[in-house]
Amino acid sequence: MEASTFVLPATPRQISYAKSLALRNRTLLPWDVQQDRRSLSTWIDSQAQMKPVSALDSLPSSKQVAFAERLARIKRRSVPDECFRDKGLMSKWIDGNK
Repeated sequence: MEASTFVLPATPRQISYAKSLALRNRTLLPWDVQQDRRSLSTWIDSQAQMKPVSALDSLPSSKQVAFAERLARIKRRSVPDECFRDKGLMSKWIDGNK
């Protein structure tokens, strides 16, 4: 006897919730995951546990800003304004001015 698996389609509520999670987490909802109720449920569980992406995540920390300002005073320079909007740029500025 052949073992075949029966796949239940995902419900519209599942797909709607999965799409909202994909938007919140800024990720793609794979097409093949949307075809199976069980795999979509697993995907939803993993995405629901993720922390949502926030605009504040890209800002430098207060410790980074304080250290950069201290370096700027010592070097008699100013920290560029764009560094206060991106922690990656702030990190590069700090590394270049140590």
